[in-house]
Amino acid sequence: MAVLDVKNLKKIYRPRFGGNQVQALSDVSFDLESGEFVAVMGESGSGKTTLLNILAALDRPTSGQVLLNGQDLTAIPEGRLAAFRRENLGFVFQDFNLLDTFSLQDNILLPLVLAGVPYGQMQKRLQPLAAQLGLTELLKKFPYEVSGGQKQRAALITHPQLILADEPTGALDSRSSDELLKLFTRINEGGQTIVMVTHSVRAASRAGRVLFIRDGRIFHQLYRGACSDEQQFQRISDTLTMLQTGGERHA
Repeated sequence: MAVLDVKNLKKIYRPRFGGNQVQALSDVSFDLESGEFVAVMGESGSGKTTLLNILAALDRPTSGQVLLNGQDLTAIPEGRLAAFRRENLGFVFQDFNLLDTFSLQDNILLPLVLAGVPYGQMQKRLQPLAAQLGLTELLKKFPYEVSGGQKQRAALITHPQLILADEPTGALDSRSSDELLKLFTRINEGGQTIVMVTHSVRAASRAGRVLFIRDGRIFHQLYRGACSDEQQFQRISDTLTMLQTGGERHA
């Protein structure tokens, strides 16, 4: 069953004070099954960040639709978007987006508080997930007291319908990156749906599918199938070389 259905997305940026308009996305279509882990790759300026922002309901397309479990994100009124993101989406960003004056527990519970979830229910959600993510002993610590990888884990704890990750390993050392990618794999195996934008071939090789974007269009996609991490790494590297040298392979 498709949890996410992206239909004919187009995004054109029109400068406010004249100048040439920029078409960031051109007729992008794909769907995402529940429980899939998809990486999105492409050169800077290819449109992948614009795509992620539209999936996150942080930007609106010029035309096209994004359906999350049948609900059209492009039709949600502006005043309801923040609540929709809080209730349905999880975000893992390179810069962590945690409040330094809040403990990890308070950062984790803040969206639930804003959603009006009763305290007892919040605790029932928090404890088992904190144990699964290895955060139980860290909940009272503040963001500046824990590692980058531990901060990233705090963003995963609400078990949303869809996790959107933007260069999640970009600010991490190799050990923390490995820990985060193993965690992504584990929660994905537990049924969590993930879309990850990344420049890292190593990170993308953990995903079940990789979408390659060039000039605002889907250029190609690779399914992992039975490939090992090493085999998928090589296939992704070969596709990126083709993309950068002007190959004509398409999805």
